[in-house]
Amino acid sequence: RKKMGLLLLLIICQCAVNSIKTHSVSKPNVILLMADDLGIGDLGCYGNRTLRTPNIDRLAEEGVTLTQHIAASPLCTPSRAAFLTGRYPIRSGMAAFSRVGVFLFSASSGGLPSEEITFSKLLKQKGYATALIGKWHLGMNCESSNDFCHHPLSHGFDYFYGLPVTNLRDCKPGQGSVFLKGVQKGLAIPIQITGIALVSLAIVQYIGLLKVSFQALGYFLLLITISLVVLIFFFYNFRHLNCFLMRNHRIIQQPLSYENLTQRLTKEAMQFIERNTDTPFLLFLSYLHVHTALYASENFKGKSKHGLYGDAVEEMDWSVGQVLDVLEKHNLSDKTLVYFTSDQGAHVEEISSAGEVHGGYNGIYKGGKSTNWEGGIRVPGLLRWPGVIQAGAYIDEPTSNMDIFPTIVKLADAQLPSDRIIDGHDLLPLLQGKVTQSKHEFLFHYCNAYLNGVRWHPGNSESVWKVFFFTPNFSPEDSNGCYDSHVCFCHGGFITRHDPPLLFDLSRDPEEKVPLTPETESRFYEILRVVHQAVANHTRSLHAVPNQLSWDNLLWKPWLQLCCSSLFQSCSCDYESGGSPLQVHLG
Repeated sequence: RKKMGLLLLLIICQCAVNSIKTHSVSKPNVILLMADDLGIGDLGCYGNRTLRTPNIDRLAEEGVTLTQHIAASPLCTPSRAAFLTGRYPIRSGMAAFSRVGVFLFSASSGGLPSEEITFSKLLKQKGYATALIGKWHLGMNCESSNDFCHHPLSHGFDYFYGLPVTNLRDCKPGQGSVFLKGVQKGLAIPIQITGIALVSLAIVQYIGLLKVSFQALGYFLLLITISLVVLIFFFYNFRHLNCFLMRNHRIIQQPLSYENLTQRLTKEAMQFIERNTDTPFLLFLSYLHVHTALYASENFKGKSKHGLYGDAVEEMDWSVGQVLDVLEKHNLSDKTLVYFTSDQGAHVEEISSAGEVHGGYNGIYKGGKSTNWEGGIRVPGLLRWPGVIQAGAYIDEPTSNMDIFPTIVKLADAQLPSDRIIDGHDLLPLLQGKVTQSKHEFLFHYCNAYLNGVRWHPGNSESVWKVFFFTPNFSPEDSNGCYDSHVCFCHGGFITRHDPPLLFDLSRDPEEKVPLTPETESRFYEILRVVHQAVANHTRSLHAVPNQLSWDNLLWKPWLQLCCSSLFQSCSCDYESGGSPLQVHLG
């Protein structure tokens, strides 16, 4: 009887343990940490020996390091759209056919369509408290300045504290402009043509060869003058119009102040966690670091070995540590999946007006942000969940930032959408060591809306083949980026097309130094045949959708402008510093 009682007790205990473990794997808290323009070579856990990132490295020690983690796009807006939806940005219209591949203005009408299903929407439906703190960059309004059709709160987040667009050099006085060179280049020819046309008209009018209506000429001059005034007004007030901080639907600081900005973002993140210790929560902490304009608080400025860029990386690492500490404080570490990544690779062309390098380090990998060379898309991928996923493990299988969508949706006991293609795959079996191969046989690399390349990892091989249909023209030619244009572009004279396509085996040549040829790779044409068939299948799965990054959707529209005072008062307010606003009227 004693033996039977003991056996029964053991069975009951085992059932209780299984129940606890099942509960822990179901509906965990989720913290998603995303850096901006961080290079994979900037972190200690990926081989950096001079930047101090102990807290991010701790995630690697206590969790899984993905060594072939791929951003779905090498630019901010499309990469983040893919991350939130688990789908290639071409499917949602978040990939541009024009030269500009991201939103630049707060009063643009494009954005993540309301029809798209984000992981935040699905987790919110399952009872999760959801928050986005930091950078959004996926649109704001559609038809009026307060419809908020693209706002984070319209995409499943309960709480938003951050920037609606992005951090730019133009947002911080003294840091230069990302627009000045382009505007000067773009306006020079039209102004010259207009001047020549007006002088020519005046001459033919004077000598009597042609009668020109002074009224028509007056209207033409008026139109030119108004256009120039609007343009000058916009760029003169760029910082006020586009660089501001919001809490939910309300502007709380316009223009943005960089003073203790990372501390403020971190405090908001910690307070959100502390408000939800008894409720499953999703926190997306989207750092402004290390996109230019670079900044760091007094505690970190001048402390790293890599100038202001290094200071910014180390300050971000401090913030990660604060988030991990608050989890430990409330005994939430074992109940929380933490993920750290960057939206794309480092922006290697970022050099300050003083000549200081303001871009990051992509390790051994070629290229950077805006390109589909490995340096532009191979990003950090760290996941920690004590007791559930492996600790200290390395996984060298192709994975994607789109994989987070199905992974956390399944963990929240939510259903994946059945009415659309989800391109990401659940990472949990790979993270737990239940499978050894990624479900991504193919990954498609887009440069804006143009299919740039394909990655193929055959199930029966260690090879990871990568095919390029075109590559960017680096400038200067022998450099590692497009320094003359600040970023690389995706079409026309900015690229070189390849026929046959370039072929690399990343398992042997991760630096993409030597393209394979029929002479050096006996299966050359067979590999290309398989890839072309995969492209055909993928292309058939695409459907026409409105282009959210068309010129019409990108341009500044004054009637969509968010302003906490009025345009005539320079859109100025500050509810953050001391609590009392400079302007109290909300526009």
